[in-house]
Amino acid sequence: MSSTLHPQSERSRAAASGLTLFAAVMMLVVGFMNLFRGIMAIVHDKVFVTTPDYVFKFSLAGWGWVHLFLGIAALMVGVGLFRVSLWARILGVAVAALLLLASFLSIPYYPLWSIVVIALCAFVIWGLCVVRPEDSPGS
Repeated sequence: MSSTLHPQSERSRAAASGLTLFAAVMMLVVGFMNLFRGIMAIVHDKVFVTTPDYVFKFSLAGWGWVHLFLGIAALMVGVGLFRVSLWARILGVAVAALLLLASFLSIPYYPLWSIVVIALCAFVIWGLCVVRPEDSPGS
């Protein structure tokens, strides 16, 4: 009966669940990308560029551990986003913001990959923030 009374409401809920699903899939993609990036940096793969005069200078292995842990966190939150819960959306925005910041700070080590991850994280944050609480399927 609610479908005949509030057809706009059902469309809003479908859009909300679609955006959350999009963000969940993108969070999993970003999580796997950072997981692989972390492993490559820890084993000192030759794909990384060394920049001697970079302001935010860390060891490559240090960046590897940061990206590895953030990738694991992104994978866990990405799985949680499939449940369309508020806690997963909040953690998703926080983890995506941390991934975005870490990718920005590591641009000199792997510029193209960093820019791709920054764009994906921005889409995840957008997808999770554009959904209003009254539109979410759980309400």
